[in-house]
Amino acid sequence: MTDQYTFQDPSKLYADKVPDEQYLGGAGTDAEMAENVPADHGEDTYRGSDRLKGRKALITGGDSGIGAAVAIAYAREGADVAISYLPEEEEDAKRIVGLIEAAGRTAVALPGDITDAAFCRKLVADAVEGLGGLDVLVNNAGKQQHVEDLADLTDEEFDATFKTNVYAMFWITKAALPHLAPGSSIINTTSIQGYSPSPMLVHYASTKAAINNWSKGLAGQLAPKGIRVNAVAPGPIWTPLQPAGGQPSDALPEVGSETPLGRWGQPAELAPAYVFLASGESSYVLGETLNVNGGMPTP
Repeated sequence: MTDQYTFQDPSKLYADKVPDEQYLGGAGTDAEMAENVPADHGEDTYRGSDRLKGRKALITGGDSGIGAAVAIAYAREGADVAISYLPEEEEDAKRIVGLIEAAGRTAVALPGDITDAAFCRKLVADAVEGLGGLDVLVNNAGKQQHVEDLADLTDEEFDATFKTNVYAMFWITKAALPHLAPGSSIINTTSIQGYSPSPMLVHYASTKAAINNWSKGLAGQLAPKGIRVNAVAPGPIWTPLQPAGGQPSDALPEVGSETPLGRWGQPAELAPAYVFLASGESSYVLGETLNVNGGMPTP
């Protein structure tokens, strides 16, 4: 893949990136994945064209996976970028900060746990201070753990999943709103799971359906203020979330085969959707869920 503008056969892309059975402890990191089958975040391919020049963006989960790809793309499109991440993901975060700065933009690294309401409010305050303002918010950080049987789904796991995926979005968005002027954009990461839930991901899928609904409802509420709210719904994307318990280890080689393209997606393939929704090119787009899922049907 030369860059995102190259004419190419999407069914043949990333044929060399088929993971084997593996498991990553904790939240998982891109640094660990790189030892096996590294994900593509567009580090060597994304080409910017000033589509976000002068913008100031906060991206949760910006150290790895989809968030990292979006951070790289935003920086190369001219935006200053703040990323939030768990302290255990510092190695990944440092790499993304380096790539943002290599693009000539300001990078702000904000480690912490977004399941804590106080941290979420501080996160926004620190991002605004470090960037000198805020006009793009990407609620992307997520928690996904497969649980085969509802009897094995603990209260703690259910609570942590909703706090990471839904509560944090509420806390962060509410704290960000006073700083968002007309023309600003909020982009939330939902999932194909919000439409077509896997039996082993009922709690995770429920959060993604909530995010989809939240995005559409909030879009109507904020439209008169000139703030656009949209969502992106990825399909199976090769990120640390997957081998860190998001999928059974023995299923990893086959995940993605259910899509019409028959393969995993890569974070780099998501970034242009987030750029479009943050840019003025999407000025008449709000309450939309952009599905980037390899062709899986959605309502």
